[in-house]
Amino acid sequence: QVQFVESGGGLVQAGGSLRLSCAASANIFSTQGIGWYRQAPGRQREEVAFIHPSGTTTYADSVKGRFTISKDNAKNTVNLQMNSLQPEDTAVYYCNTVAGHLRSYWGQGTQVTVSS
Repeated sequence: QVQFVESGGGLVQAGGSLRLSCAASANIFSTQGIGWYRQAPGRQREEVAFIHPSGTTTYADSVKGRFTISKDNAKNTVNLQMNSLQPEDTAVYYCNTVAGHLRSYWGQGTQVTVSS
C-alpha cells in the first residue's frame, strides 16, 4: 500500500497561517487524485480539499477562499496552505487517495490547533 507522511501542523492563533505537507512513498500523483481530510474529536472525518491528476481542485465550503491545495508530482508531495485559521479548524489533518479513504487506510496525520 502507498504510505503517506503528513507534517507541518502546530499551534497557531486565530487568523494565523500554516502550510501542511504530504509525502507519498510512491509516484502516484500523476494518476491518482489526493485529498486532505480532517477529523476533530467527536466529529466525522471530512474532506476539506481535493486535487485531481489534472490539477483541478475542489474545496469544502467551510474552507473556500482560505485553503489552497497544490502538488509536485516529481517530489511526490501535496501541500495545503491554510490561511485565516479559525478555532473550528482544529483537527488532525490527513492526506489520502480515494481508494485509501474508502478502505479506511490512514497515516498518522498532523495536529492543527487554533487558539481563540
